[in-house]
Amino acid sequence: MKSRVQGIRARFAAAAVTAMTVVWGLPALAAANLVGQPTPGAIGLQPGVTPLKHDATFFHDAILLPIITAIVLFVLGLLVWVMIRYNKKANPTPAKWSHNTVVEVIWTIVPILILTVISVFSFRLLYAYHDMPKPYMTVKATGYQWYWGYEYPDNGIGEFVSNVLPEDKAAAQKVPYLLAATEPLVVPVGKPVRVLVTGADVIHAFAVPAFGVIADAVPGRVNETWFTIEKPGVYYGNCRELCGTQHAYMPIEVRAVSQADFDAWTASKGGYKVGGAPAPAVAAAPAATPAVIPASAPAATPAAAPAAAPASSATSAPAAAPASN
Repeated sequence: MKSRVQGIRARFAAAAVTAMTVVWGLPALAAANLVGQPTPGAIGLQPGVTPLKHDATFFHDAILLPIITAIVLFVLGLLVWVMIRYNKKANPTPAKWSHNTVVEVIWTIVPILILTVISVFSFRLLYAYHDMPKPYMTVKATGYQWYWGYEYPDNGIGEFVSNVLPEDKAAAQKVPYLLAATEPLVVPVGKPVRVLVTGADVIHAFAVPAFGVIADAVPGRVNETWFTIEKPGVYYGNCRELCGTQHAYMPIEVRAVSQADFDAWTASKGGYKVGGAPAPAVAAAPAATPAVIPASAPAATPAAAPAAAPASSATSAPAAAPASN
């Protein structure tokens, strides 16, 4: 019996070592993964290109996964040991005790300590997600059934629609079907980008695994997330909330480009640089107003002729003197 128990312990230790080797080897396996899109048969999380994703990957691979693996192996070892050591054949006379104060204290305190350790890293990661630096620019993403609308308020670019790229065009361009979009979201590398997320009809979700971000798009409400991309490239995501029959046809394609290329793309969309004022519209010249012709002077009124002098009255001749006798 003793040799059998020792053999079980040896196998258990070997299994533990193998499991831990796999756990700590996941980052190396992930290094061969495709960046910005899923890799068939890959193990582990998608490689990240933002500080947030690096922090989330560390929390998962270095904190959660080893703790979970150790707990699972420990419990499995206890179950195997109990089944072999205390079965009816090996232990025909069971013990009569039902409580053990030391064991009960241990299985109460140890989980508390484990959760405390996890909470420290968890709260730090949660704080990082909400501690957004001053954004260089803002993008608004609106979820529709079943496409995305993007708007660049800081660049003067109104909303444009992004649909799934048809399968034949995706094959011709050698891009992944159901991930490539007709209109990508273009952002500059190395600049904090704030994304305002909302929905127009039902609940959607904006998610890009390589960035480590996901935000619900709720009608009537605006959520926000942020990211800072470390290197140029094309990164894919999709809607992560079941939103109807065409839910699978809502891809998100993000292109991270240099600042010069971003400025050129902005100009091609009729926008302007971040912080730059839009070009003033040239006012149309007013129509020439015809010259006002002054009213013609009234015809000169001839001076009224003075009233004709009344005809001089003939003075009556004095009566003839009477003839003298």
